[in-house]
Amino acid sequence: MNRPIIAITMGDPAGVGPEICLQALNEPTVLQACIPVVFGDHEILQRCAASLQRKADFPVIECSDTANLPSIEGPCMVHLPALDLASFQPGTVSAETGKASFHYIQKAIDAALAKQVTAVTTAPINKEALNRAGVPFPGHTEMFAKRAGSDRWCMMQYSEAITCTFVTVHVGYAEVPALLTRERILEVIELSAEHLERIRGRKAKVVVCGLNPHAGEHGLFGRGEEEQSILPAIEAARDQGIHVEGPLPPDTAFLPWKREQTDVFVCMYHDQGHIPVKALAFDCAVNTTLGLPIIRTSVDHGTALDIAWQGKANPSSLYSAIRLAVRLGREKV
Repeated sequence: MNRPIIAITMGDPAGVGPEICLQALNEPTVLQACIPVVFGDHEILQRCAASLQRKADFPVIECSDTANLPSIEGPCMVHLPALDLASFQPGTVSAETGKASFHYIQKAIDAALAKQVTAVTTAPINKEALNRAGVPFPGHTEMFAKRAGSDRWCMMQYSEAITCTFVTVHVGYAEVPALLTRERILEVIELSAEHLERIRGRKAKVVVCGLNPHAGEHGLFGRGEEEQSILPAIEAARDQGIHVEGPLPPDTAFLPWKREQTDVFVCMYHDQGHIPVKALAFDCAVNTTLGLPIIRTSVDHGTALDIAWQGKANPSSLYSAIRLAVRLGREKV
């Protein structure tokens, strides 16, 4: 079987993205599994390589030539100049790097939609930099859903130790309850069950977390979110034949014995799932967006500006994200 072509977006140039992309382009296990193509600024990659005393002499493809990507035979880079290199500083938040990282992502999505690449794997972006650049999205997930035209989508954090999906993601806590509709929760349960069955090759066991302490304690805590929205969604999912349990109290849902019995936890808000995922699988968890017409996976960490371009970044999460992209790409064929 031909190796799939995986587009890797460079992420925020000021963060660890260029460094881990450089490592991926040279990693034997990555090269054995796929042909990695970095979407970003070639001069940035060269500068990062020079600062780390490494080489970055990979073939360069201009943005106008991405139609030729299906015929490439080895690692390369799609050159997307979007920065004033004279004023660029690694480790610094700026509107310029936010704009550049957004540009890399859009071009990679376009290549995936045009079937020029098998999947997209993203290095980390900086939300403050995006905001300064006027980018109207709080994160990758929302960018991909909009660009790909997906109305039905959700974030998943995947690892062998624990997997979580999210009903809400990049919103403040005060906004969460109003977003927990029966329809949205059911949508995430359906997407979770469908994709975990693809990954695991069997019917998925889904656990749904409550929003409030003790999952509301039968109406004693909260404003009836469990009774009015979460439980009706679970019952509707059961009517479809989905193996689903809940709502479970969030403080006991992730106990070791429960994790062993569960394929995916449906979480009501960002930190409800991100905390256990990062506690148990920080270096190997993969962020992916379910419900897209294309495959997208990502590292499960931030830009780490404090260690950027210093040779300290751990590429394990990027390697895991690439492997999952390859796996999903082969299953989709």
